Amino acid sequence: MAAARLTLSLLPEVLAVARLPAGAALPGWVDWSDPFVTVSRTRDELSVVCPEARVPADTQAERGWRGLKVEGPLDFALTGILARLAAPLAEAGISIFAISTYDTDYLLVRTGDLEAATSMLQRENTVRV
Repeated sequence: MAAARLTLSLLPEVLAVARLPAGAALPGWVDWSDPFVTVSRTRDELSVVCPEARVPADTQAERGWRGLKVEGPLDFALTGILARLAAPLAEAGISIFAISTYDTDYLLVRTGDLEAATSMLQRENTVRV
């Protein structure tokens, strides 16, 4: 039996993935009212994903990412969602940055790869751009 089609929606903003030192305080440029913000702290770093326009030019960051939201919520018992989406992109040489939340998953792709990524994903899923 074929897997059910997933629905992905393109987030409107261009995003950046910023890296700060592990001990850094949450920077003042993080605005929780933005439609998409995620922060992760480990022993090695503090990572912030937010609208690119918020990240100062002197901050270490990878800029120019577009986000695709897997419409959810997704059941925690589901397996292979990210693998199913990432595999065809990897085969095409398209890098992703994956983020999971309690309810769903997000795939970030470079702006320059967005058209190719959505075209590939639309073969077996619904992509709203």
